[in-house]
Amino acid sequence: MPRSLVGGDLAVPDMAQPYMKKDDDDEDGHHQAIIFAQSRRDTHKGEATEVFFATTKLFQSKDAGLRRLVYLMIKELSPSSDEVIIVTSSLMKDMNSKTDMYRANAIRVLCRIIDGSLLTQIERYLKQAIVDKNPAVASAALVSGIHLVQANPEIVKRWSNEVQEAVQSRSALVQFHGLALLHQIRQNDRLAISKLVSGLTRGTIRSPLAQCLLIRYASQVAMTRPLAVTNCNSELGSLLSDQNRSIATLAITTLLKTGNESSIDRLVKQITSFMSDIADEFKIVVVEAIRSLCLKFPLKYRSMLNFLSSSLREEGGFEYKKAIVDSIVTLISQIPDAKEIGLLHLCEFIEDCEFTYLSSQILHFLGKEGPRTSDPSIYIRYIYNRVILENATVRASAVSTLAKFGALVDTLKPRIFVLLRRCLFDTEDEVRDRATLYLQTLGGEVAVGANEKDVKDFLFGSFDVPLANFEASLRTYEPSQKPFDISMVSREVKSHPIQEKKAPGKQPHGAGATPAPVSAVVSYQKMLSSIPEFSGFGRLFKVDASTGEAEEDGVEDEYQIEDFEITAADYMLKVAVSNFRNAWENMDLDSERVDEYGLGVRESLAEAVSAVINILGMQPCERQQYQNFNLRIEKSALLDTLFMCFFVGLGYPVDLKYGGTEVVPKNARSHTCLLSGVFIGDVKVLVRLSFGLSGPNEVAMKLAVRSDDPDVSDKIHEIVASG
Repeated sequence: MPRSLVGGDLAVPDMAQPYMKKDDDDEDGHHQAIIFAQSRRDTHKGEATEVFFATTKLFQSKDAGLRRLVYLMIKELSPSSDEVIIVTSSLMKDMNSKTDMYRANAIRVLCRIIDGSLLTQIERYLKQAIVDKNPAVASAALVSGIHLVQANPEIVKRWSNEVQEAVQSRSALVQFHGLALLHQIRQNDRLAISKLVSGLTRGTIRSPLAQCLLIRYASQVAMTRPLAVTNCNSELGSLLSDQNRSIATLAITTLLKTGNESSIDRLVKQITSFMSDIADEFKIVVVEAIRSLCLKFPLKYRSMLNFLSSSLREEGGFEYKKAIVDSIVTLISQIPDAKEIGLLHLCEFIEDCEFTYLSSQILHFLGKEGPRTSDPSIYIRYIYNRVILENATVRASAVSTLAKFGALVDTLKPRIFVLLRRCLFDTEDEVRDRATLYLQTLGGEVAVGANEKDVKDFLFGSFDVPLANFEASLRTYEPSQKPFDISMVSREVKSHPIQEKKAPGKQPHGAGATPAPVSAVVSYQKMLSSIPEFSGFGRLFKVDASTGEAEEDGVEDEYQIEDFEITAADYMLKVAVSNFRNAWENMDLDSERVDEYGLGVRESLAEAVSAVINILGMQPCERQQYQNFNLRIEKSALLDTLFMCFFVGLGYPVDLKYGGTEVVPKNARSHTCLLSGVFIGDVKVLVRLSFGLSGPNEVAMKLAVRSDDPDVSDKIHEIVASG
């Protein structure tokens, strides 16, 4: 019988000497401590105090596992200030122990239970622990400092020298925690942060955690500002051969987001070299990145499809293969030129596919897209092979796909009928029934519509009848002798209201149970549903909770609101374009409107550019260079950008400036700015602004506008003229 953790058993002196006990006393103590730690929220204060004092006696134990549970329980019990004094001496003794495990755990517990007054007493020990040679002890002190800096920032700031030394540690975890704590200490000192970034970019990041974090920040920036991280591409490429596959995968996905059309072939070759060395979850990330890149540069669909098809032939699990198939299907749907090549790759895959779901999905997609290709007959062999070689589910899907080809391609109908007749001898009922249905309907033996279109809609059209209603109608039809009419099946989707759960024992049972009262809404609904003219309208809508109708009489009132101003920019949505030149050339030339304006005397050319952008409210395009005016980093463009992303992600206002068409070079006398946006009514607008100095601070501007609507182009000129 296990002894209670609260009570006399734990308080007896011999319990403090677990090695004196026999049998399974140690294991018993471990289990009791774990159970108490998990159920501590149900413990009242008096009981917790009793357990706390009894637990302190276990500091005499030499059992490492039991000592770790002691530290855990003290931290979870959160003793009061009076009780903390009792255990502080024991924890401080463990901080100076020769056992590293005791030292690390004692530091963590002490920093969680003490206040500011006791923190000054152990500050010297914490400083020593930060620079300790053992990584576990140093990390424990640094993590404790991260927790303490919120309540005692002045004390923790005095540890800057020790934390700075920890950042240079050879241990990856110590370096990671040291960097986090150092940022917390210096987050309000811009100069100190700049020096920190400069020092770190000159060195090497040893922590794979830090590398992954920085690459993720770069990936997030690449989603909105891909040109800002193009300087990092060369160093990200070197990370593809990193032994840590997580770093390599993150690097390649970031490269795929920031790469340009000319680098795609090289990236695909690099990806192929290490795909076999990573797990399926990482492969899925790469496949999704490949799909996004192909949609961004559709002219490179051949190399992308070749990569995806070769990946299909490699070993992999279901989720990985499904991600590849979904990617190929997406590319076929979005890029018309890729349809025939993509369908052939899918046909080759189902020749040796071990997943029934994927085979059925591909066969369905073949039946949808195959008949629309230039030569549909090339897919028949692949489809009929499934009828011969696959299981019953895939065979049934293949029969339906063959029937779609016969229905949509008249030249193939005789050949399809021959294949469907062979399916009549299949061992599976589902296959035989489908073949019989398609032969009789497509051959005209059974009339299911007035014309051929009705037959195709009957066989391959969308099924708009809820299955639950269809099943219920079929059950009631069984004893009837009349032909079943599917048009009589209700299209209304029946809802199942969530019933409120009641406590057990409260609900009466048996014959004495009274039926629940029917609400007025339900009774009205049944009444209206019984009327044929109203039965198809569905459920009642709720108007007013109290009466069901809105009140005719109301109370008029006036409310004073603050003044607000609506400008022309409020009708424009900032939307960037990836390639302004292509977008400009694709716009209708007839929609172009060009005019020149004098902007008068301005402080500078940059001020004039900013004023026009603010008036139009459009998005500047084609950022082309990255500048960092606070720091001069020469050795590592990757680390420069990544550390900037790191501190921006943490909320620190680092001065990041990206050169673009809205940025005017110093001492420039002319400038061109490119803008894009969407005007109200979903009208795409592109603007080309050409500025020049015609005199002393006299600015002239040439405005060229192209849009989907010529009237909007005129409206843009009116906005500038009136602004």
